[in-house]
Amino acid sequence: MHELPIQARIYVALVVVLGVVAVSFGALTLEPGLWPVVLPLMILFALARNLASPLPVRGGISVAMPVAIASVLLVGPHGAPLVAVGMAINFNREPWVRTWFNAGMIAIAGWAAGAAYLGAGGVLLTDQRIVDQVITIGVRNVLLPCLVAILVHEIVNGLLLVGVMSLSERVSPLRVWYGSLAGSAFPLFIYSIFGLLLAVVWSYVGALSAVLVLAPLAVARWVFAEFALRQEAYEATMRSLIKSVETKDLYTRGHSERVSRASVLIGRRAGMREDRVASLRYAGMLHDVGKLGVPTSVLQKAGRLTDDEYEAIQQHTVRGREIVKDLEFLGEAIEGILLHHERIDGRGYPMGKVGSEIPEFARIIAVADAFDSMTTTRSYRGARSIEDAFDELRRCKGSQFDPVMVEALIEAIDGEGWDASDTLPAELPTPGDGVPTMASDDDDPTVADHLGRPAAAPADASELTDGSLNSPIGTES
Repeated sequence: MHELPIQARIYVALVVVLGVVAVSFGALTLEPGLWPVVLPLMILFALARNLASPLPVRGGISVAMPVAIASVLLVGPHGAPLVAVGMAINFNREPWVRTWFNAGMIAIAGWAAGAAYLGAGGVLLTDQRIVDQVITIGVRNVLLPCLVAILVHEIVNGLLLVGVMSLSERVSPLRVWYGSLAGSAFPLFIYSIFGLLLAVVWSYVGALSAVLVLAPLAVARWVFAEFALRQEAYEATMRSLIKSVETKDLYTRGHSERVSRASVLIGRRAGMREDRVASLRYAGMLHDVGKLGVPTSVLQKAGRLTDDEYEAIQQHTVRGREIVKDLEFLGEAIEGILLHHERIDGRGYPMGKVGSEIPEFARIIAVADAFDSMTTTRSYRGARSIEDAFDELRRCKGSQFDPVMVEALIEAIDGEGWDASDTLPAELPTPGDGVPTMASDDDDPTVADHLGRPAAAPADASELTDGSLNSPIGTES
């Protein structure tokens, strides 16, 4: 918990305390006859919670929501928080902060949903008089109040989750909602309706209904697990590509991850949705993958490059697009990989695009790329300070870099800091006479001006690509 910002720690503690209050109040006020219902539900909730499928990037997907909704219909606002105690039973060795926060969050949401259910005219399905008439009065006393309860539960749960994510990651709550949660809100609402089915069956056959619900829960978990495995496969693909580049060009050790991290900082500070930030992260990691298609002798050459060698370096953006174009999960990241060496003034490559013609991803990566190049150690010089890098980025605003993205990076690093550790691999051969290599400093504005070709980029991109850009950008992604 000490890794969370202070505001997030206070928020988590408050949610946990409120959850404990809800559980304590429920334990003191629950009708004795409902305990035989609460305890099996609690166990079922714990099982469902521990069947959640983890995701590689953020959190996990739980299939416990139908059980939570069933508890609202069966034991109301007093019993639902008690059922949420099952969230604290942790078989997956998750951090205790996350476990207790989730338990508190579900307890609060369960109490709110239970109160909304009764307030909307709902009747507990453990009342035998209602069970006997459920078919005739179910819409008025069960179905509609159930939909209200599901809506309230999802809103409260969502707001509490948005709060902790916003505070822990220092991003706007609206950005968290639209980027991370909005897309799953309606599917989760529909999925929660299975809680009504579970409650109705439970009201007739008791805890045996738990067996009946395990089958759809298992199917749902399998679907989520498949999704998680696919995400992990994406990550493995990127790691493999990055490792290949780093093996060929030792200067790029750790560079891709740092450019990715800086790109994410810029994207979030600039107000980008979280789903696009995830794609931007991929673009930053793979922006130099095209160096696999550049001769090693060129990548490691010391000093000024010949025209042919410089053209070979320029080819790495196009080669990168060719390598990743069939990875559909990258989306608009492919354009970022292709165009991250374009300049605002039109003197970049491979297409000589100007200003807003350059995609947002490419403008972001250009700034992140240059920043990391300047603040990491080379064989002929030490790392430049963060302040010096900021000055250089500001000097090149409007000519090489997008001013908005430059300021976004500076503001983000000023607010969150940056680990500018020494990154020179020990086994890297030292260029003769301490001369920089083009491959390592193509992104450093000062050195690039000295080593590169200042002439404007060709008007026809086919001069650099042998026709590989004849199709519109992104049509094959």
